[in-house]
Amino acid sequence: MKKVFIPVILIVFAVLSAVFLYMKSALPEYHFNVLMIANGLLALLSIASYLLVSTQISKKPEAFVRGVYSSSLLKLLVCMFAALTYILLNKHHIHKPTLFTLFGIYVVYSATENILLSKMARTK
Repeated sequence: MKKVFIPVILIVFAVLSAVFLYMKSALPEYHFNVLMIANGLLALLSIASYLLVSTQISKKPEAFVRGVYSSSLLKLLVCMFAALTYILLNKHHIHKPTLFTLFGIYVVYSATENILLSKMARTK
């Protein structure tokens, strides 16, 4: 299961990037650069949280749960900071569907990460 995590995250990254490339031409009002930066940032955060949790998996179960919580909290705080930065930089030109798409990206990566990490914990 450990060998599956990073390729799955990279596949999610590639699929979302392809969707955003399509959206760039079909829906030009979306902020393409913001979506791609968020996609890359969340892919990196997912890989970092995997590395954080994988060191905890062989220890006590409490350590694994603590690792999952800390990685989720880290991802949430970084996403909140990034959304706040986007809002402050585009104060008068905020595109709300772009902002909701950013939240959707967060949900996709969080769900994928939690599913894969829980499977990894069960196999140990």
